[in-house]
Amino acid sequence: MNWIFLENAEQLETIKKSNKFSVIFKHSSRCNISKTARERFEQKGNAIPAHADIYFLDIISDRALSRMVAEAFDITHESPQMLIVKDGKCIYTTSHHEISAEDAAVRIILAEEAR
Repeated sequence: MNWIFLENAEQLETIKKSNKFSVIFKHSSRCNISKTARERFEQKGNAIPAHADIYFLDIISDRALSRMVAEAFDITHESPQMLIVKDGKCIYTTSHHEISAEDAAVRIILAEEAR
């Protein structure tokens, strides 16, 4: 899995300004559900189109940045949580056991076909 670690506000601004698809996985190292979601996501991560950037946000080490993500995309914070962002908007979000790389791949492909 080629994670891009989301570690600062500048990266978040880049995501917001990008016309690429960005997948953001918000993870809590203190949560067993988050651990399981991460493992499942990583096992099938190659399903996500190669042109999408895949970000990893450790919410325990950076709660402020996690709050910034929620505010930037007008979503309720959850953990674990997956967001798909395109053109500065969150086009899909899900959490907990609903997170899957295959779902992310399908959502990206459907969004591309709708254009």
